[in-house]
Amino acid sequence: AATKLASAEKLMYFCTDQLGLEQDFEQKQMPDGKLPVDGFLLCVDVSRGMNRNFDEQLKFVSNLYNQLAKTKKPVVVVLTKCDEGVERYIRDAHAFALGKKNLQVVETSARSNVNVDLAFGTLVQLVDRSRGKAKIVPYFEALKQQSQQIAAAKDKYEWLVSRIVKSHNEAWPNVSRKMQPAPEYQDYVYLEGTQKAKKLFLQHVQRLKQEHVERRRKTYLALLPQALDALVPDLDEIDHLSRAKAEKLLEAKPDFLKWFVVLEETPWDATSHVDAADSERIPFDLLETPAAEQLYEAHLEKLRNERKRAEMRRAFRENLETSPFVTPGKPWEEARSFIMNEDFYLWLDESVYVDIYGKHQKQLIDKAKEDFQELLLEYSELFYELELDAKPSKEKMGVIQEVLGEEQRFKALQKLQAERDALILKHIHFVYHPTKETCPSCAACVDARVEQLLGSRFVRPAERHHRNPLPDSNAVDRINLVILGKDGLARELANEIRALCTSDDKYVIEGKMYELLLRPIEGNVRLPVNAFQTPTFQPHGCLCLYNSKESLSYVVESIEKSRESAVGRRDNHPAHLPLTLVLVNKRGDAGGETLQSLVQQGQQIASKLQCVFLEPASAGIGYGRNINEKQIGQVLKGLLDSKRNLNLVGSTSGGLKEATTTAPAPTQPDADLRIVMCLMCGDPVSADEVLLPILQAQPCRPSPGGGAGAV
Repeated sequence: AATKLASAEKLMYFCTDQLGLEQDFEQKQMPDGKLPVDGFLLCVDVSRGMNRNFDEQLKFVSNLYNQLAKTKKPVVVVLTKCDEGVERYIRDAHAFALGKKNLQVVETSARSNVNVDLAFGTLVQLVDRSRGKAKIVPYFEALKQQSQQIAAAKDKYEWLVSRIVKSHNEAWPNVSRKMQPAPEYQDYVYLEGTQKAKKLFLQHVQRLKQEHVERRRKTYLALLPQALDALVPDLDEIDHLSRAKAEKLLEAKPDFLKWFVVLEETPWDATSHVDAADSERIPFDLLETPAAEQLYEAHLEKLRNERKRAEMRRAFRENLETSPFVTPGKPWEEARSFIMNEDFYLWLDESVYVDIYGKHQKQLIDKAKEDFQELLLEYSELFYELELDAKPSKEKMGVIQEVLGEEQRFKALQKLQAERDALILKHIHFVYHPTKETCPSCAACVDARVEQLLGSRFVRPAERHHRNPLPDSNAVDRINLVILGKDGLARELANEIRALCTSDDKYVIEGKMYELLLRPIEGNVRLPVNAFQTPTFQPHGCLCLYNSKESLSYVVESIEKSRESAVGRRDNHPAHLPLTLVLVNKRGDAGGETLQSLVQQGQQIASKLQCVFLEPASAGIGYGRNINEKQIGQVLKGLLDSKRNLNLVGSTSGGLKEATTTAPAPTQPDADLRIVMCLMCGDPVSADEVLLPILQAQPCRPSPGGGAGAV
């Protein structure tokens, strides 16, 4: 029969530590005050209690056990509060159980939920012998196993939270409802409870918020240097200011609100500003943070360094201007040791100084060329003895160089001998062909400027409706010419053509100026360095030179390779470029079987390539050059015609319009005053200063029968 405990009309018992908490527990009244019992859990508190003697507690437990033993019901000794247990108390409790005929002991902790189920399971097994025997695990081993189980469950639960919760604005009630069906949530709540699950959720949300705030902070800090550059770019304005005054200066800037926002509540990361959709502007209180202070100091340091680098640039330029070792055309490698010092290397890379040196060299070279041109004009008698259209012989060039050699303006171009010789040849060409196109002053030529001034001041009646506006002096057409030859032929002809051009590589064809770009090629055309077309050079034609069977074969092979590479290309490179084949005659050689054979072979190749063939230049024509100026003009004119034909395609859809005037022009009286002016190209007083006061006068008007310069 079951043992019954009598406790008439009593509620369930509470220990003295729980007095006052009765309402927190389920209250059950015992029926008739009697309760059937199948076994007992004899609990022993092994923690260090206040005002409690463990030996007396153990004596009470021993007496209680003696009473329970009389019932013949199984008893399990349960050591409670083992998480705070005293080792001696635990040993004494085990000794007590050992002396009671193998009384089983289970070490538990209700706070840590360790072995609580085991205590009840052990008692159940003693009551029902058919159940398997429970394995009793010591507290610390059970605690270790449980810790591992909780850790694994915690990892799974945290993974579940991170997968579901993506925003720091999520609330626990909504999230917990979503997670309830998940086994990860159920396992963790079973082991640790809902409150710990909620705590982990709140920690995750807090991390999300911190990450969000940190991203905002990094964005603001990345924008702060740009704001400082825009608002306070001047070092003198802020170098002497304290931080507080600098912030006031920022607030006073007109564009302050473009970069910053002043919040009513601070700090910014504790307000709703962190979630504002239009929060691109920097919170002004962010400037009080150490990171922002470092950026402000970095801004100051950057401005100081920029000023120092500017000072270094200025000092370097002054050093260049005063150094006697820097002469026109001197390479950087030769001048570096004379003009560089340690301070220069500390502040700027050498590439910066090389760039400054290059610009300074250009100024020196331009000034030296200008001075040399003046020198050539001063020694004009040196060029009187030349025959008309004759290139000076080596002896004559030697005489010219000997006479000019003592002049400092001649010596200034000592490292640019090739350019100096080209200036002499251009000057000779100007002496015998003194036109505005060959003028050394180029765009500053007085003749050209006078025509521009008169054209912009007056429009003649016959031209009023169909004359185009006066083009700018720089608005010239461009001709891109490839010169193909072997063994120096291409380079030599390119130099001779440049000698016929103005100083800025412009060439006159049929009275109009064209910019002439030459690309001499003497190698394998399949290599990028020898390609006909480059990203910056679109050829309009090719001039092919030969003076032997070998050089003719090179021309044919190069043209075929170029055409093969052009097939299938998507750019505008034409597969059949306009070609001109020229036999370069040896100077003074106008006949011979070899020459006739080369002519016949060239004509056959020209027919095969479908290109123009030019006979070799006659002896004594064209300054003794390989090709005379007439042939060059013929080639360039043919290229212009081909280029115009291409440009006309697609532009013929519009009709031609012609306008005429029927009103007769009034008869103008003869001029009352004739003025003859002499202006030199390159004079300090420009043509504008001399002519504009006259042209702007009211009585001044164009002469009906005069030329472009008659008013």
